Amino acid sequence: MKLETFTKTMRSALIALALAGAANAQEVTLRLHQFLPPVATVPAHILKPWGERITAASDGRIVIEHFDAMALGGRPPDLMDQARDGVVDMSMTVVGYTPGRFPRTEVFELPFMMKNPVGTSLAFWEMVESDFQQNEYKDYKVLGAWVHGPGVIHSKDPVTTLEDMKGMTVRGPTRVINEMLSQLGAEPVGMPLPAIPEALSKGVVNATVIPWEVTPSIRLAELVKNHAEFSGEEALYTATIVLVMNKAKYEALPDDLRAILDAESGAKLSEFAAQVMYDSDKPGRDIAEAAGNTIVTLDEAEVARWKEASQPVVSGWIEQTNAQGIDAQALIDRAKSLIDANSK
Repeated sequence: MKLETFTKTMRSALIALALAGAANAQEVTLRLHQFLPPVATVPAHILKPWGERITAASDGRIVIEHFDAMALGGRPPDLMDQARDGVVDMSMTVVGYTPGRFPRTEVFELPFMMKNPVGTSLAFWEMVESDFQQNEYKDYKVLGAWVHGPGVIHSKDPVTTLEDMKGMTVRGPTRVINEMLSQLGAEPVGMPLPAIPEALSKGVVNATVIPWEVTPSIRLAELVKNHAEFSGEEALYTATIVLVMNKAKYEALPDDLRAILDAESGAKLSEFAAQVMYDSDKPGRDIAEAAGNTIVTLDEAEVARWKEASQPVVSGWIEQTNAQGIDAQALIDRAKSLIDANSK
């Protein structure tokens, strides 16, 4: 064989090996779909760093493609079904966007249930792992379960007392939280977060409840000028968030890749996500403060009135959940115990 021919043959062989190596390095591509804009805290500072850690740990054999702001179509309430049905491989969503489908999870959304969001998220994950995964999430693989920081009321008119809520149209994210708003005297309007700016601009609602963390991504401090926080150990409310994966896709992963995914998920991801969201509350609050907006903190005596007014939500939830054959009080007791244990 001539040297030139040999050289060409070797070069072709090396290229073929390199291409084969590249193919082997990217054995699994997973599409992750979610509803928030790419600048929001969850995609930018939680999901994408998490995906990068998995890619690094797998030496490039797992690549997670991120599709933000419903880029693959559908509406936020469709995200759970998209993951279950294999339309996407993974989805991140607020559980309550699909009302009534995940009743056990609602225990963490009850009024004044949450204390520290990180501790509450670890409690949520423990209950997913020991109970919820085998029940209401049996058609999914849950990779992470967490809650956001304390819920805040953001409104066009000030809210300083319980009476200020009477007749106010307030956007709420979930069935349980909307029921709480109703008990507090407001007129709740359920909608996913991306719809808030237009709803406020058009007067469909004149207030919303969301944590500080996500307010910059929808420029909320420009839309309303009043914000009400709550003193005391427990928060007015929080919403539950999950990252779920198509069950068949998860089970089809090679054992070593599944182990890598598991190692970066579960309690580790849940704690990380909750901490990042909680840490991001201050920058969001700072924007409203810099804009000259009014931020009030209701004192403990006033908060006690809100707690009393919201108690029918808890008793109603217990009755509804018991009617589904679920021991609601046992869920509340377990959740409170785990929240206390993980919040120390």
